[in-house]
Amino acid sequence: MMQVDVAILGAGAAGMMAAIEAGRRGRRVLLIDHAKAAGEKIRISGGGRCNFTNLHIRPECFLSQNPRFALSALKRFTQWDFIARVDAAGIKWHEKTLGQLFCNGSSREILSMLLRELAEFGVTIWLETEIGSIRRRNGFQIETSRGIVSAASVIVATGGKSIPKMGATGFGYRVAESFGLPLVETRPGLVPLTLAEQVLEPLKPLSGTSVEGRASLGPVGFDEAILFTHRGISGPAILQISSYWREGDTLNLDLARGVDVAQGLREARQDAGRVQLRTALARFVPEKLARHLETVSTLTGNLADQNNARLDKLAALVHGYPITPVGSEGYRTAEVTLGGVSTDALDARTMQAKDVPGLFFVGEVVDVTGWLGGYNFQWAWSSGWAAGQVA
Repeated sequence: MMQVDVAILGAGAAGMMAAIEAGRRGRRVLLIDHAKAAGEKIRISGGGRCNFTNLHIRPECFLSQNPRFALSALKRFTQWDFIARVDAAGIKWHEKTLGQLFCNGSSREILSMLLRELAEFGVTIWLETEIGSIRRRNGFQIETSRGIVSAASVIVATGGKSIPKMGATGFGYRVAESFGLPLVETRPGLVPLTLAEQVLEPLKPLSGTSVEGRASLGPVGFDEAILFTHRGISGPAILQISSYWREGDTLNLDLARGVDVAQGLREARQDAGRVQLRTALARFVPEKLARHLETVSTLTGNLADQNNARLDKLAALVHGYPITPVGSEGYRTAEVTLGGVSTDALDARTMQAKDVPGLFFVGEVVDVTGWLGGYNFQWAWSSGWAAGQVA
């Protein structure tokens, strides 16, 4: 039987950070994962450049039944703290948009930095190792495919259900339930949305068309690209709003964000009134989309045939295109899992289960989900750091 101070289940971003911090304190740490390599989601993230944090971390950028739960960890280990480690490792980075930070080079640089620190602090890593039951017995006993591990503390960092082809499972939720911790309903987040066939059919010619727009649901809205696909809608703005969307909700799409289409059409009418309506509209949106919007608006004729009210009607459609998805692409393509271990059961400062001393939950397995753009990585770093200070 192997005996350690801290056993960490899951060698992703949160698990690696927790292991580094516990090892830094001189704890005997074992990091266990069923994958062939540690940090696979880090490696593939950000198109291979790892969107490792965001400059604008704040509570309202996280979804949870208790959004303020994340505040303690995020304030104690901030984006600036992680950036300092990246800088110290000599990794060059840049801000892309909206505070999103990416490596100039490869995401493997972040992964290598973490692996070096794991080695520096003597963390033992078991990969391609299956984990079975976990029992409380003189601390905790964990059944693994390499034998039983005895640990004073256990940190569960197994992530959620998103991207099952990478080995994602609901294991962490089962661990929580086995110790009596409540769960918040889980569902895919940051995921493309699908449309019913009758809605999709007239949109099929738009597959592959992208615009800089805004996707809104009530008071919540996100500015970024909107992409029409062969199954529905995607792009950063749609991924963002998908975390708020529920079945039956109708989204409002601004397909020409920042452009006064009504005024633009009026001016075009003065200069070139004999052009077709779709031709004039194509100055502001892609041609295929202009044709579709003209059809949906039921307006016909040249630009000169349209009075101001009709142009306003068309502009309103461009800036407020209603669309009602029927579902999402699911965990197969979802970047994160919403819901998870209820924050009511955890200490916000340490990530420890209130009623199970020595048992911690960090990262995506917890009911804390960030926006697209580095927020979820920062939650992983911060929550892993918090648990690593005390486990």
